[in-house]
Amino acid sequence: MRLIGLDPGLRVTGWGVVDADGNRLSHVACGVVRSDEHASLAERLMHLHKGVLEVLSRFSPDEAAVEETFVNRNPTSTLKLGQARGAVMLAPAMCGIPVAEYPPNLIKKTVVGTGHAAKGQVDLMVRMLLPGAAPEMADAADALAVAICHARYRASGETLERAIARAEAGGRR
Repeated sequence: MRLIGLDPGLRVTGWGVVDADGNRLSHVACGVVRSDEHASLAERLMHLHKGVLEVLSRFSPDEAAVEETFVNRNPTSTLKLGQARGAVMLAPAMCGIPVAEYPPNLIKKTVVGTGHAAKGQVDLMVRMLLPGAAPEMADAADALAVAICHARYRASGETLERAIARAEAGGRR
């Protein structure tokens, strides 16, 4: 089963592709799609969408997973991130690829063991869990983490709901 993880961002959207065979994961590829920060919002969203479509065409994943939006203190930034996320999520949906969503703290907890892990910790664990993976940017490492999380939880919605509840409660059982 080929899975793609997507870490949406308006400037840079990370993507990571893994093959899953049972519990065994192998790194296929990772990278980023960039938008021109001087272009209009509509043009930037179109560029992200087209870039993700190109990645999907190149790697033909069976399923996609996307990191949910992290709500920050700046509502304008949060709204723009939500728009970028919509443009990114639309690409696999248009290709008939199922799209799952995971909160950031569950992704970190799954990959690192704590829901409040730093980006460097996520990068290190992604490299350990996926030998041969050498993401050049944190966005690509984060996207691979999304794919790892999806590989772990894709089979059981009930297990996923319990994991999300634990992660949102700060890891308490």
